[in-house]
Amino acid sequence: MSNSGEQAFAYGFLLQISEEAALAAALNDYLTSRSYLAGFTPSQADQKAFKLLHRPPDAQHVHALRWYRHIAALQQDLNTDSSMKGKRVQPPWSPPAGTDVPQLRLYNSLTRSKEPFVPQKGNKVTWYCCGPTVYDASHMGHARSYISFDILRRILRDYFKYDVLYCMNITDIDDKIIKRARQNYLLDQYKEKQPQAAQILQDVLSARGPFQATLASTTDPDKKQMLERLDAAVAAALQPLQAAMESEAADGVVQPLAQVLLENSKDLLADWLDKQFGSQVTENSIFSTLPKYWEGEYHKDMEALNVLPPDVLTRVSEYVPEIVDFVEKIVSNGYGYESNGSVYFDTSKFDASPQHSYAKLVPEAVGDQKALQEGEGDLSISADRLSEKKSQNDFALWKASKPGEPSWDSPWGKGRPGWHIECSAMAGSILGESMDIHGGGFDLRFPHHDNELAQSEAFFENDFWVRYFLHTGHLTIAGCKMSKSLKNFITIKDALAKNTARQLRLAFLMHSWKDTLDYSSNTMESAVQYEKFMNEFFLNVKDILRAPTDITGQFERWEAAELELNNGFYDRKSAVHKALCDNMDTRSAMEEMRVLVSQSNSYIASRKSAKLRPNRMLVQSIAVYLTNMLQIFGAIEGSEPIGFPVGGQSQNIDLESTVLPYLTVLSDFREGVRKIAREKKVTELLQLCDVVRDDTLPELGVRLEDHEGLPTVVKLVDKETLLREKEEKKEMEEEKKRKKEEAARKKQEQEMAKLAKMKIPPCEMFRTETDKYSKFDETGFPTHDAEGKEISKGQAKKLRKLYETQEKLHNEYLQTNQNGN
Repeated sequence: MSNSGEQAFAYGFLLQISEEAALAAALNDYLTSRSYLAGFTPSQADQKAFKLLHRPPDAQHVHALRWYRHIAALQQDLNTDSSMKGKRVQPPWSPPAGTDVPQLRLYNSLTRSKEPFVPQKGNKVTWYCCGPTVYDASHMGHARSYISFDILRRILRDYFKYDVLYCMNITDIDDKIIKRARQNYLLDQYKEKQPQAAQILQDVLSARGPFQATLASTTDPDKKQMLERLDAAVAAALQPLQAAMESEAADGVVQPLAQVLLENSKDLLADWLDKQFGSQVTENSIFSTLPKYWEGEYHKDMEALNVLPPDVLTRVSEYVPEIVDFVEKIVSNGYGYESNGSVYFDTSKFDASPQHSYAKLVPEAVGDQKALQEGEGDLSISADRLSEKKSQNDFALWKASKPGEPSWDSPWGKGRPGWHIECSAMAGSILGESMDIHGGGFDLRFPHHDNELAQSEAFFENDFWVRYFLHTGHLTIAGCKMSKSLKNFITIKDALAKNTARQLRLAFLMHSWKDTLDYSSNTMESAVQYEKFMNEFFLNVKDILRAPTDITGQFERWEAAELELNNGFYDRKSAVHKALCDNMDTRSAMEEMRVLVSQSNSYIASRKSAKLRPNRMLVQSIAVYLTNMLQIFGAIEGSEPIGFPVGGQSQNIDLESTVLPYLTVLSDFREGVRKIAREKKVTELLQLCDVVRDDTLPELGVRLEDHEGLPTVVKLVDKETLLREKEEKKEMEEEKKRKKEEAARKKQEQEMAKLAKMKIPPCEMFRTETDKYSKFDETGFPTHDAEGKEISKGQAKKLRKLYETQEKLHNEYLQTNQNGN
């Protein structure tokens, strides 16, 4: 064939053959070594050769038959539409209508509503997060913010595929740090002098006076409760020491009691020492040692929680020159003023500017002096400091250092940065005049974040320093806010002693990141059960995938059950995506993932009950998807293809791939032994097989699950989990045994009581009730009540029924005894 109509082959030799079968054979031989299917129109040579054959060649002539059918089809097309010349054209195509695709929306504190997320520069997202003020151990309140933001950061980066630059600060210059460092130093100095009991007692009593005055004037209920706890601890230690000293007890008795008092009173004693001698602490290294230590502890905690480190970490102590420049620019722009060596932000002038607005986040909080003073810090709210400001709403950009405080040079004299200015200067140095996201805890909105916004927009002379402000919700313990200053907190290390980092993260994932989360045993138990539920599914899928199959056998025919599960899989994935687009709602996403596992478990169970293997490719796809989502959420570390890592992060998948072949051999051998033992009725061997399953292998982190009529399932599980399951099973069996014994005891008591009742002859049953009856007939039936009145007919009728029942019981007893039972 050819498109030009030129002769495709020399057909003349065919005219010499008269027999059609021989003609077809000759044509087939000729076409064997030639290309004969091309173009859309038969050539003249094709048409002449076609006319020589009156019917299709036999099937044995493959090439001739294929050529014949092709030419016949083209001839039919030509006859059907003779007007169509040359190439056939494609029909018109209509695009599908499609469906609406959800767009990522974030709850923006600047508008208090969910807004479409649109980064300023294409796919790049710039994000600044307020880091810790490092003067004490990190607690679960900190974890609330840092785990939550880590989850959101991972979702933006790994699910939505944004290029995220994450910057975080460390506040290592602050009133709290200065005060704590001085107090620690002075208390250590005090202890090194090894004061006698009388001195300790005198000093504690001296310190307790102003402390109790503070307690009496405190109105905040949470703070008052904290101070009351401290005072109660001091009082509890004071009484024994005072009693011992009044009785002139031996030094060996008095001194230990004095040490207990010193320990219980260290907070109020440290504050008392600081007020007396704090101004004499001049060594700057004292103020850097404390934050350096606690910063190191903070990073260890974050690593233990699997929180990603920031891309950029800034420390206030390393950015003092930039902070000074930042303050100078604000002053030169007309929004700051110097007063007695300090520099303050002029909130009234800023708010009066047409392009600016003060307190964008919490405008209703303007004028809240309590919040403003907390923002200024304990060392910056003295009467003289407050009098330096034009307005009580103004806040410090730069603080003139007092004796006992660290200081740096500046155009206004020796001083140190204000709290709010730190973040503005550092974030501005790294991210420029505008960032996409700023994050922090809910309680930082005012005054800290509102002041950050004001001074930054005063520096850059814009009104868009932050595009999206994200604030995580509080974390409470039994309904009370967790706080270091209120000494109401659980350290991250303490929390990790009770639950794993994964379980803590799952608890956070199961709640909205912007709402209050109550840290409680119920919250953590829900997370533990979720982890267990998912893990069992992963282990079951791994067992399914371990079944031997060849490369083609892994592709199995889909029936109605597979189609139904796959439709559910698609629906759940869509629901997860919709949830994550809706303010990264991990709570709903986790619930959809739970539903997907439930659907998969039902499918697997139905297949197994029918003695059929589940479709391995389908359940593998579901397990890989769920694993990937948990990896995105940070709940699975490493690159495990399916499920949670086994045997710790260092071993992970290598342990499973190395050990399981040997465990499979052991499982098969045990199954063979059990089969023979059942057939031969050798119970001792069956018991030994049970010991291997229930006692030996759990100690090695291996679980065997026996299923009637199906192969034994082998699962690698953390040893601690298996031992805990074993202990729980033992407790359940003991409880079951206890209940059984209790039921047997009660039954025996009932039978004994019944027997005792049966022994009583009916003529005696009422005679003992002298408080009810006073006269009886010859059969022992009562005739008069305790007051001597004759028994009424109605009452007598009821008593007669009881009498007859007892008569029947007693006769049964007599009959039983007669029969020798």
